[in-house]
Amino acid sequence: MTNQRILSHFHESAELKIQSATVLAPHIAQAIEMMFSALSNGNKILVCGNGGSAADAQHFAAELVGRFERERFPLPAIALTTDTSILTAVANDYSYREIFSKQVQAFGQAGDILLAFSTSGNSGNVMAAIEAALEREMRVVALTGKGGGAIGKMLTDADIHICVPHDRTARIQEVHLVTIHCICDGIDVALFGGDVNE
Repeated sequence: MTNQRILSHFHESAELKIQSATVLAPHIAQAIEMMFSALSNGNKILVCGNGGSAADAQHFAAELVGRFERERFPLPAIALTTDTSILTAVANDYSYREIFSKQVQAFGQAGDILLAFSTSGNSGNVMAAIEAALEREMRVVALTGKGGGAIGKMLTDADIHICVPHDRTARIQEVHLVTIHCICDGIDVALFGGDVNE
C-alpha cells in the first residue's frame, strides 16, 4: 500500500509535467525574454510567495545572485520573504497583507520585475504586492495554479501568467520548481548562448 501510494505521487507528478510542458512553454519563454531584457537594462527582479512558495522565491533569487549551472556574474534578485524584522514589523504595525507590498514600494522601480508565486492565485499579500508593482510601472510574472484565481484577473496584457493546470498544491509547486529552473537556464543561455555541456 505504501509503495503504491509513493508510485502514484511520482506518476501524477511526471504526467502533469509532461502535460504542462506544451501549455506553459510559450509563457515561460516570454518570462525569460522579459527578465533577460530587464536584467540587461540594469533592472532587478523582486520575488515573493508564502510557505512553499516562499522557499521557491528564495530558491530563484539564490540561483540568480549565485549561479545556476555555469559561472557568471551575479544577477540582481531579491526574495521579499527573508528579512524577519521587516516581515514582523509590517505584519504587526500594518497587516500581514502588506508584508510584500511595502517592500515593493521600498525597492521596486519602473522596469523592475515582480515574480509572484501563489499556488491558489488568491494570496492576499501577493495580490497586494502585484498592485504595488503595477503602480510603480513594474512588470509582473505570476506563477499560479487552480485556474489562476484573483491574480489571473488582475494582471495586465504586459504581464505574464504561468498557470499550472492542476488543483493539487503539491503538484503545482513541483511544476513551479521546473519552471524556475527553465527560467534560470533561459537567462544563462540568453547571456552566454549554447549549452552548459558544450
